[in-house]
Amino acid sequence: MSSAMQDLLAILDLETLEHNLFRGRSPQSAWQRVFGGQVIGQALVAAQRTVHAARHVHSLHCYFMRPGDPAVPIIYEVDRIRDGGSFTTRRVVAIQHGHAIFSLSASFQKEEPGLDHQIPMPQDVTPPENLRTQREFLQEFGDSVPENIRRYWARERPIEVRPVIVEHYTSRDKLPPRQDVWIRTTGPVPDDRALQAAVLAYLSDMTLLDTSTFAHGRNGFDPDIQMASLDHAMWFHRPHRLDDWLLYTQDSPSAQGARGFSRGSLYALDGTLVASVAQEGLVRLRTK
Repeated sequence: MSSAMQDLLAILDLETLEHNLFRGRSPQSAWQRVFGGQVIGQALVAAQRTVHAARHVHSLHCYFMRPGDPAVPIIYEVDRIRDGGSFTTRRVVAIQHGHAIFSLSASFQKEEPGLDHQIPMPQDVTPPENLRTQREFLQEFGDSVPENIRRYWARERPIEVRPVIVEHYTSRDKLPPRQDVWIRTTGPVPDDRALQAAVLAYLSDMTLLDTSTFAHGRNGFDPDIQMASLDHAMWFHRPHRLDDWLLYTQDSPSAQGARGFSRGSLYALDGTLVASVAQEGLVRLRTK
């Protein structure tokens, strides 16, 4: 297991401060704000700590209000909205420096039988073993990759990402607003459904908003773009072990008003549709 993966599992293990009150920390890195997926994952863990173990998250809806400060712990306050016969609802507010920086609403359900269908996984996607690793990508493209992308991809991270297309990193060609990305953890995730859901929520924030920039010849690392998540929604369809690659297929139906909107589906290697995601974010061209 990589040290970065160990750190991820550690930061998802929140400290209990009081009834409905938890504290999370951030990994110490050079980044100036907390990764959005971390706050989603930690807030989901906080909510799960107040829900019966037989009930599992099936959806969450989040709003990002302020950038998180990685140097300061994050306090998560859980509001137990409702405990019904089949469903449980929780609201979580993340607080730093006396202000709310993020909110999450999540719904949990006890398992029950019902209608079952899914859209098949795309079949024409290059498999991950035929794609470059991030280090191979950097070695091959060298100086054609902007410095901020090289620094980001060279860091050890808990999630390995292999995009099927990489043109948006090396050119300003206008591309179709869709992409397929293979994604996996860099170490095993314990066989704990609640923890696996939190890790899945963490990685769901990776690469998604970038898709909304492709039609404009841009990417999320572009220095003249200000980008930040505004909201994030996720639906957990089927439990599945996170022990191998997931296909994250994404598209962006719209960008306007300095906002980009993207959708994603997460499939396991066996074709199981594990989760669906939608996100809108700030995508603002900086003026000089």
